Amino acid sequence: MLAPALANEVLAKSKEKADSNAIEVFAKNLQQLLLQAPLGEKNILALDPGFRTGCKMVCLDAQGNLKHNDTIYLHKEKEAIGKITTAINAYKIDAIAIGNGTASRETEALVKKIHFQKNTEVFVVNEAGASIYSASKIARDEFPNYDVTVRGAVSIGRRLVDPLAELVKIDAKSIGVGQYQHDVDQTKLKEKLDRVVENCVNKVGININTASSSLLSYVSGIGPKLADNIVAYRKENGAFTSRTQIKNVPRLGAKAYEQSVAFLRIKEAKNPLDDSAVHPESYPIVKKMAKHLTVDVSHLIGNKVLLNTLQLETYYTDTIGELSLKDILSEIEKPGLDPRKKVNVFEFNASIKTIGDLKVGQILPGIVNNVTNFGCFVNLGIKESGLVHISKLSKGYVGNVSDVVHLNQHVKVRVEEVDTARKRIQLSMNF
Repeated sequence: MLAPALANEVLAKSKEKADSNAIEVFAKNLQQLLLQAPLGEKNILALDPGFRTGCKMVCLDAQGNLKHNDTIYLHKEKEAIGKITTAINAYKIDAIAIGNGTASRETEALVKKIHFQKNTEVFVVNEAGASIYSASKIARDEFPNYDVTVRGAVSIGRRLVDPLAELVKIDAKSIGVGQYQHDVDQTKLKEKLDRVVENCVNKVGININTASSSLLSYVSGIGPKLADNIVAYRKENGAFTSRTQIKNVPRLGAKAYEQSVAFLRIKEAKNPLDDSAVHPESYPIVKKMAKHLTVDVSHLIGNKVLLNTLQLETYYTDTIGELSLKDILSEIEKPGLDPRKKVNVFEFNASIKTIGDLKVGQILPGIVNNVTNFGCFVNLGIKESGLVHISKLSKGYVGNVSDVVHLNQHVKVRVEEVDTARKRIQLSMNF
């Protein structure tokens, strides 16, 4: 009689433990995805590849605004090259983003046939979740006069410029990084992922004058309603020129201001500290430091030699001690520094276009596109991703896959086994 109750209890506890483990893996992957390297504010030409319906081409300015859209067809090579070349010259394109879906390799090959007048880098961008965004209310509100294919191409281009700002618009569960996401406790999963997104947004900090409502809503102290109010205030009154002006946003009280203001940046503000993580509460201390050194605050910014001459004990207060002062000095030394790395151009092996081109023993470049507890999946530039089992990650013992690889890492792998019928590829990094 006790057996069923005990069995259910053990099963429930085991399920809870397994859920917690799977959610943790998902959270780590999401964090790495959100903090992947941004290209920065550039004019972008984005291509959403396709065979039958053609490739959607859009041109975006440095702020991510849509300036032009068209459709090119891979089988009409001369016409396609002409359209791309014209768009690049007309909109002063700095970089090209190509989605990694169907026909990605063919589209990339076509683009690389073009002789650019200036150095224009070509990037292949992970388009997971772009279709979810293109059909969402957020996309419809942003581009009411364009269809889903144009919106999807815009999303691909914006991901290259700033992955974090674009990916927050998509339900994290739709991005497809992790394991067993549909089997775990959905409430716990959502809570964890929302917390990860919020931590990433606050870690990077955002430009309040360019951030979307979706991005603003993840800043500490600001929810969806206040985010909409900030955007509405910005449209009505123009760009924010100081952090003090943020207090004028309707329904943004003292508490919300106190929690959020350090994560909101204002570029080219009159007070240079407004483009840093220094909280306005600490501005008087920084002014005091500048006064002691007989310089303006602006001359203190980034001046490591001057900052090193300060005696921290002089500035201790009841609320600010040594650690807080060190954080302030660190931020003044490199104000507004983006913690994310710079984006690097990556090229797949041009001879590998389908799973049929793979041969056992080949050593190929790839990008890690998913990390699980049993190994990682690597994109080789074809439709199917290959699995590197945990036992093949390193010559030594590996207890945790995340200790060896991370999402979007560029790796070299050796083909161990190819099952064309089942479309499975076994890879190894242990060589």
